Amino acid sequence: MSESVFILKGNIIYTKQPDAFEICERGYLVCEDGKVQGVYQTLPFKYGGYPVTDYGDCLIIPGLVDLHIHAPQYSYRGLGMDLELLEWLEVNTFPEEAKFEYLDYAEKSYQIFADNMRRSATTRACIFATVHREATLLLMDMMEKSGLCTFVGKVNMDRNAPDFLCEETQESADETVEWIKDVLHKKYRNTLPILTPRFVPSCTDALMEDLKKIQLRYSLPLQSHLSENLSEIDWVKELCPWSEFYGDVYDHFGLFGADCPTVMAHCVYSGEKEIERMKENGVFIAHCPESNMNVSSGIAPVRRFLEEGLHVGLGSDVAGGSTENLFAAMAHAVQSSKLRWRLEDQSLDPLSVEEVFYMGTKGGGAFFGKVGSFEPGYEFDAVVLDDSRLKHPQPLDVKSRLERMVYFSDDREIRAKYVRGRQIDTD
Repeated sequence: MSESVFILKGNIIYTKQPDAFEICERGYLVCEDGKVQGVYQTLPFKYGGYPVTDYGDCLIIPGLVDLHIHAPQYSYRGLGMDLELLEWLEVNTFPEEAKFEYLDYAEKSYQIFADNMRRSATTRACIFATVHREATLLLMDMMEKSGLCTFVGKVNMDRNAPDFLCEETQESADETVEWIKDVLHKKYRNTLPILTPRFVPSCTDALMEDLKKIQLRYSLPLQSHLSENLSEIDWVKELCPWSEFYGDVYDHFGLFGADCPTVMAHCVYSGEKEIERMKENGVFIAHCPESNMNVSSGIAPVRRFLEEGLHVGLGSDVAGGSTENLFAAMAHAVQSSKLRWRLEDQSLDPLSVEEVFYMGTKGGGAFFGKVGSFEPGYEFDAVVLDDSRLKHPQPLDVKSRLERMVYFSDDREIRAKYVRGRQIDTD
């Protein structure tokens, strides 16, 4: 009997497509060698004798995937939300990120972040650090210890940033290479590097060219920001007048999908040409609805992205977003889509709970490979949810219970959490 097989029992709910839940009540979820073997209403005879953990009436869902979060901003989440993006960066973000030059402060701040991510329903994440190499490695050490699977990026900035954060172009490239070498030496199991130019206004053409060389040398993915704010878009046009649109700048340097797996946060104002280029290049979009409201950016046309078949996931975007809880991001995605439909464009229907759940699991999970579903062959990331605290006067079906979790739940509902077939401590 293989020791690599175990089975969870409970109310299993997941998505294969954006518009429908797959539900197996009081069913069995089989893990073999860290991957999903299958979901069964009745356990096949061949699995008799393997260990079964019975979670009773709990819900079992795929782990949630956060495609965009800033670890150093965690300390001021929920603060300074009265500013627009560019001023918000100058007043809140840059002064806070400067503190990560000091490892004692970085350790204190990142430990809070790592502990809360471990306790959350998130099992995968794409994380921004700061420009500081040693602090970024410290964050990666903590995320490795947490048991989550993450991409973590040392941020690049060589222009339009305060002197205390702005790197020289060659320094930025060299520090990035040294950081990658350090990461490879550490041989993390679950924590991988990702190139992280903050956004076009903070990176010169020369630095973008250097990052492409680094990307080719080490075959790394990339994360950045795109078309988040109208003032930002105007600024990009001033800095790169030769570009057709914002995303064309990244694409000009070979950093926009195709041979460079790419996730771009926001895309609130992506036009026809940008959408088409993202579709052609397979760029992933991290939809960050709460952040887009908090820093006065707008509401992304997510329905359009889904209709075009683009890769769309969710991002908490702390600290533009106030919480790492991706259920809250799902709720904000539904609510903001309703506002867009009512106030701006009635041709784009509001999002459903099935769609935002798909985005927060399989949609974003695809950036990590076969992740975010309980279809056979997918990596076994699962979260067990106990909703008994959320009282209701009559019985609810499994779908309704999950929908209430989207709007009401926090880490108190998490009974257990598995990443790549390994249970991790959430206490």
